[in-house]
Amino acid sequence: MVSPFRPLILATLFTVNSGTVAVSMDSELKRETVAAFDGYVRVAEERIKSEVQQPERFLYLDTLGDARRTNALSAVRRGEVVVEALEMKDRGKAIDIPNGRVHHWVGVAFIHGARLEQAVKLLQDYDRHADVYKPAVQRSKILSRDGDRFRVFLRFYQKKGIAVTVNSEHEAEFFRGGTDRVHSRIHSTRIAEVEDPGTPSEKEKPVGRDGGYLWRLNTYWRFLQRDGGTYIQCESITLTRDIPFGFGWVVGPFVNSIPRESLAFTMERTRDALRGQ
Repeated sequence: MVSPFRPLILATLFTVNSGTVAVSMDSELKRETVAAFDGYVRVAEERIKSEVQQPERFLYLDTLGDARRTNALSAVRRGEVVVEALEMKDRGKAIDIPNGRVHHWVGVAFIHGARLEQAVKLLQDYDRHADVYKPAVQRSKILSRDGDRFRVFLRFYQKKGIAVTVNSEHEAEFFRGGTDRVHSRIHSTRIAEVEDPGTPSEKEKPVGRDGGYLWRLNTYWRFLQRDGGTYIQCESITLTRDIPFGFGWVVGPFVNSIPRESLAFTMERTRDALRGQ
């Protein structure tokens, strides 16, 4: 629920506060930006659909070459979180995102002794995400549930030079591929940046007319019980503004680093929560 989640992920981004950098650099989400992002997601989801149907390629680690796979498996079995960048291409060509940036990361962890249903239950317990993933998730609530389908509300917070808070809504669906594996697809349906959060003057900025620190957030979880424990994997695809000319020193650190850091944070908190059960 990455910034995910964060898990969901989790990846998470967000109004330039007077306590950090007092600069107004609002941006507008363009139709062509949304269309390009949706095209990128279609390519990614075609690949994901193929992988989850192949037992030997269910985990990202299983798609790596022998040497990289051995090293990555050793790392996660030691309790580390492996996070790597991904990039989808359309017929071998890079996918251009006009006036925006796609941030695509995947993280994998292993929890010795954890059971599949424990991991799935934790991710589906959205009402507790504000506790499990604080301070990145400040509020969380299940809006509706129908079996393994959810509508949820999450308030994300992140700070790196600038501090950003967003209110977001998501649709999540979990799919069971057998007794040992589950995967999910989680799409943001509404993201609004919050101005003056936590004060009497708090209000949302118009959707798509804000700082552009988080315009879209899609996360894809996979859970596999194997090797005496459970592997958890989260793939995050986020859309942010591009970096405005002359303001890279303000916006750059946030836009470029927060998506990865948010995913790593989400994976670590998920791993630690499952270890404590």
